[in-house]
Amino acid sequence: MAKGFYSTTEVADILKVSRITVFQRIKSGKIKAEKIGRNYIVSHESLLGALGQKVGAHKKEEIDRVVKRAMKDYKEVFKRLGKE
Repeated sequence: MAKGFYSTTEVADILKVSRITVFQRIKSGKIKAEKIGRNYIVSHESLLGALGQKVGAHKKEEIDRVVKRAMKDYKEVFKRLGKE
C-alpha cells in the first residue's frame, strides 16, 4: 500500500535525483508540495505526476501499446497464472 505523503529525501530516491533537484522542482511548481515547518511533504498523487513527467508521453504510448499486445497474445496464460 502506498504512503500518503513523502519527504523530500524519499522523493529524491524514488525519482533518482538529488534533494536539491527536488527543491528546485517544488519551487518551479513541477512538484506540488506542502510546507510543514521547515520541511516539505509531497503527496502520493503529486509524486505519481512527477513520475509521469519523467516517463513522457511518447514512452507512455509505447508502454500502453506493448501491454495491449501482451494482453491480446497471452490473455489465457495470464488468466491461468492468476489462478495459481
